[in-house]
Amino acid sequence: MGVPLCLLKESNQPASEPRSREERRLNMWSFSSGRKKSNYKNTTCRLYLLLLLCTACLGKDDGPSVCYLDPEGHSDCAPEKDVNRYRGPSACNIDPASRFDCAPEKALAADECEARGCCYVQPTDTSDPEQPSCFFPVNYPSYKAVNLTRKANGYSTNLVRSAKTFMPNDLMVLQLEVMFETDVRLRFTIKDPSRNRYEVPIETPRVSTKPTNMQYDVKITTEPFGLIISRKCNGQILLNTTLAPLLFADQFIQMSTSLSSNFLYGLGEHYTSINLDLNWRRLTFWNRDLIPRKDANLYGTHPFYVAMDKDGLAHGVFLLNSNAMDIILQPAPALTWRTTGGILDFYVFLGPEPKTVVKQYQDVVGYPFMPPYWSLGFHLCRWGYTSSAMTREAVKKTREAQIPLDVQWNDIDYMDAFLDFTYDPENFGDMPEMVNELHQEGMKYVLIVEPAIGLTSPRGSYFPYEDGLKRGVYVTNETGQPLVGKVWPGLTVFVDFTNPEAHKWWYDMLKDFHDKVPFDGIWIDMNEPANTHAHGSVDGCPDDNLENPPYVPRVVGGVLRDTTICASSHQHLSTHYNLHNLYGFFEAIASHDAMIKIRGKRPFVISRSTFSSHGRYAGHWTGDVESTWEQLYYSIPGILMFNMYGVPLVGTDLCGFVGNVTEELCVRWSQVGAFYPFMRNHNTMDATPQEPYVFSNEAQEAIRKAALKRYMLLPYLYTLFHKAHTRGDTVARALFLEFPSDKNTWTIDRQFLWGEALYITPVLEEGETEVKGYFPAGVWYDLGSGAALESIGEWFTLPSPLDTINIHIRGGYIIPAQEPGMTTEESRKNSLILLVALTACGFAKGDLYWDDGDSLDTYKKGDYSMVVFMAHNNVLLNEVIKINCEAEKLKLEEVAVFGVPKCPSEVRVNGADTKNFKYFPETKLLKIKELSLPIGKKFEIKWS
Repeated sequence: MGVPLCLLKESNQPASEPRSREERRLNMWSFSSGRKKSNYKNTTCRLYLLLLLCTACLGKDDGPSVCYLDPEGHSDCAPEKDVNRYRGPSACNIDPASRFDCAPEKALAADECEARGCCYVQPTDTSDPEQPSCFFPVNYPSYKAVNLTRKANGYSTNLVRSAKTFMPNDLMVLQLEVMFETDVRLRFTIKDPSRNRYEVPIETPRVSTKPTNMQYDVKITTEPFGLIISRKCNGQILLNTTLAPLLFADQFIQMSTSLSSNFLYGLGEHYTSINLDLNWRRLTFWNRDLIPRKDANLYGTHPFYVAMDKDGLAHGVFLLNSNAMDIILQPAPALTWRTTGGILDFYVFLGPEPKTVVKQYQDVVGYPFMPPYWSLGFHLCRWGYTSSAMTREAVKKTREAQIPLDVQWNDIDYMDAFLDFTYDPENFGDMPEMVNELHQEGMKYVLIVEPAIGLTSPRGSYFPYEDGLKRGVYVTNETGQPLVGKVWPGLTVFVDFTNPEAHKWWYDMLKDFHDKVPFDGIWIDMNEPANTHAHGSVDGCPDDNLENPPYVPRVVGGVLRDTTICASSHQHLSTHYNLHNLYGFFEAIASHDAMIKIRGKRPFVISRSTFSSHGRYAGHWTGDVESTWEQLYYSIPGILMFNMYGVPLVGTDLCGFVGNVTEELCVRWSQVGAFYPFMRNHNTMDATPQEPYVFSNEAQEAIRKAALKRYMLLPYLYTLFHKAHTRGDTVARALFLEFPSDKNTWTIDRQFLWGEALYITPVLEEGETEVKGYFPAGVWYDLGSGAALESIGEWFTLPSPLDTINIHIRGGYIIPAQEPGMTTEESRKNSLILLVALTACGFAKGDLYWDDGDSLDTYKKGDYSMVVFMAHNNVLLNEVIKINCEAEKLKLEEVAVFGVPKCPSEVRVNGADTKNFKYFPETKLLKIKELSLPIGKKFEIKWS
């Protein structure tokens, strides 16, 4: 097909009759936001992936025009005319990269495929099973858009199908709603207008006002139906669903779109590099208990992606759907969503910067909670601390090794017979005293609780189960009885956290236990939910369409019930079939709310299972990773992407959880882990010990050095969390988010940033004592030596002996730091340090957010301090935006200025000379000490 000219006589007037009715035509409504009334003549139509998009067919302000376009470009504004559609040889002549699978549920032979009205061509490359041999022809029957209605801030239209598809229970009539929510956010839904289908029960913004400067254009093709969303400023197509037919059956929904480039990020949780592979890859979403591995569904569901356009702008798309799902990526480039239920509820974010896309996504799902300051310290845990004595010994030896430690954890070992809300009276009989001792040492304590409640205790001996049974808080089977599975306590029932009564019960149980053991945070695990009974329950699962849907995404195990409970089981809000991926999310909400009520302070909850919006309530650790170099590397893209999902408090178990770690790997992992937003060493009982103190003195020194760097930088890290909490910033940040105009950064995931200013380049391979790193244009200063690295966007080889992780400060930024202590409580009492990294022209800026670190809603209540720092023309100043009593105790003791070209002849502090400075000519670093300046009062430091 060539690129025709669109010859339009007058807007909304019929053009000459096409020469051949057998030619394929396109019927289109075009809504161009913010355009003035005008008529268009002789406008060029562009070819976008086999679709003619006629930019001439634009609606007037009082309503859209409705136009057919024939292959020669003539406009035919006669929507009542039929369009002949057929499958022929030309309809199957499709580039292999742009073929969309017409046999998603099973492999078909050629005759079976063609009986569906589809094309059959064996791929020349048979090595990839995702490349379809049975695919849709160009004009496969689809929906037709009819009865367009203009609304105050969008459009509505019915979608009608005349022919059934190969999936059972097609919905023949649908309703499309297009909502212009903001200038940079568009929402559209496709649902059944005749009855309510399940929709994801999370809170999203409700918008009533119409945006005034929309940055997007929307086009709707009427037959076959399709939606095209483009960027207004440059015409770049962001979403184009006309490439393949829309399928919408009761238990199978499929929609495809083109992608603007090969650079796509997100769609977690999966074991992948940060830039997703589009070469026929399938990503499956069905939360599952599994050691992370490639091509598997893992613990979380986040169907949101960021896409880089070829010109360096970015956009994002979020499908708010919690059913079992596959997303197929193909090299066209294109993407297909397949989900087993619910509705299609899409958000499109215009950016245009990638980090703005992430913020716009969080505007919908919610900004992350503000963590307590102590949670940013080092955490230690092991499955295998089988007594309070062993737990105390781990703390004691960590202290003796001079490794900072803030939080001690216990795994299921502390429980009596693995029952929630109990402790082993023999091995943990003094557990309350142990926790109080930790508190006296300035530490916190976290324990594990699980959603599976044991039911085999003698009658009257286990109150939590019996009270929950009386209050009706458990997931039920098809007979209305609590569904019974198997987890650690043996036979168990599963709490239904979508039930409001279960939230009350969960609080009551945690409160009763907290009255005995004053824990500070909780760790919720096995909440996909995990079930070790092979058949979904001890009674099996019914043989129905929920257990055996017409399409099963490529879940590990092949059936939805594998390692979890029956999909047909019942919860308060819907079936588990609809709610499975939300199970851990609702437990996180219940846990978050309970901890606030119990402690009256900021909650600390870490969860394995997650869903979009999780970051509002809890953090995440990336599960049961193996102690391998490969999993060390994959931890970085995993953590960067969770920050994109609005879950900044995230980390991977230092040194791995499964298997025996080598000393070298544990050192390198501890160095990287010192810069995870959440830092915990956790180990399985079957592996050799991996606490820092078990290794050689050399290894301990390297781990200590990395941990102390983290503790020194905690004021900066805490400020980053404040920005995440209040404006949707990322804490651990992928390079492409910060440097989108530098295409070299678009695939980098072996280095990462903290915020804008701190750059981490770790060793991720065995035996290496140097590392190659890419540095975007600018000046970067080594945190240790102060040496400058000036880059125009280049790769550098950096020395990296075992005791070193390369940390650089970006020129132009000021980082608040602090003399580190052995706990955050101790560190917060120490004096501040400012790390001032000058640009080539001598400029830098930074800020500090400070509060008491534990109280609720300090920002909302105004009980915080904010101080801004700026350096220019050899002067360092502060501006006190707000100050509270907590910060009045803080004093600035030292300033390190990187990039001072020559030794100053004098340094003046608030107008007075000082001799307490030292200049290092080899690195151009100036250190000024013994300042004792109150951070809440204005100061001025000059050097000349």
